[in-house]
Amino acid sequence: MKRLSLLLAAAAAAALSSSGAMAALAVGAKAPDFTTRGAQAGKTFTLTLSHQLKRGPVVLYFFPKAFTPGCSAEAREFAENIDKFKAAGATVIGMSADPVDDLVAFSTKECAGKFAVASAGPAIVTGYDVALKMRPGMTDRTSYVIAPSGRVAFVHSEMNYAEHVKTTLAAVEAMKQK
Repeated sequence: MKRLSLLLAAAAAAALSSSGAMAALAVGAKAPDFTTRGAQAGKTFTLTLSHQLKRGPVVLYFFPKAFTPGCSAEAREFAENIDKFKAAGATVIGMSADPVDDLVAFSTKECAGKFAVASAGPAIVTGYDVALKMRPGMTDRTSYVIAPSGRVAFVHSEMNYAEHVKTTLAAVEAMKQK
């Protein structure tokens, strides 16, 4: 029985590591600062994480590819809940390895212009350990809540988008209550 348990645990670990949905940054880790190009409501701009953190916590959610069914659904759900995130003092920023030109259209169509999406270049992908191992050039689906101190306060890493909005919203609401 013990051997079966060990085999099941090993199989589960292998399945998780092959999904590419395991974030390396643990709660309490310093989130790497970065500057990149982003878009909101179809307009491009330069985004620096440390500047965003001056306004409060940041939900930095990585998604694999703009205009794919799961990523579009996740963006729409974040847009539908953006007022709740703002009420909790948080800024939402979507991140993917897509080129900014693709994100300009995505920011208008799927994000409804309600929050920024930005391009995660190789240094950002490496720094946050979000490379999708089974699809090079794409990120996995990992949501980080980063406290104004620049420390990771919450991590949700799962390729299924269904829980990302709910769990990150709960995390920022809990931060506000402290």
